[in-house]
Amino acid sequence: MKQAIIGFVILLSLGMIACGGKEEKKKEGFSIEREKTDTEQTQTPEPAAEKASERVDLTNKGVGPITSLTLNEEIDPAMAAEGEQLFNQLCLACHRVGKKFIGPAPNGILQRRSPEWVMNMILNPEVMVKEDPLAKELLIEFNGSPMANQGLTEDQARAVLEYFRTLE
Repeated sequence: MKQAIIGFVILLSLGMIACGGKEEKKKEGFSIEREKTDTEQTQTPEPAAEKASERVDLTNKGVGPITSLTLNEEIDPAMAAEGEQLFNQLCLACHRVGKKFIGPAPNGILQRRSPEWVMNMILNPEVMVKEDPLAKELLIEFNGSPMANQGLTEDQARAVLEYFRTLE
């Protein structure tokens, strides 16, 4: 037994000596000498494309039943409360106030989109992503996640729009 332990220690020592102590010497690297050309081309980076969710387009009315909409100066608190309730029930799964989620944040939307566009997107999302260029870009920006048609009436969509006005 004593000889087995001594043999094991010797083998272990030889293994450590064989594996350790190697030092790699740094070799001189090679270099390439280039001749300077008379014409140097410089590329200026193109500015980053503006995201569709950040672009302001207040002239596009979208595709759908709403072609004209006039908003009152004052926000209707009862209508906004109804809109908030509808938003919390139907839209909160994909939209968060103040941050990008599955879909864009609703706050400030009326500073970037016309009321008609917002209403048509709520009422007619399938046709909007097929026919409206901005809605197509938003679909791409938000990883191809289409907005679900929640089957809201025009009055309900208008209430949600009124709620959005409170989020400015």
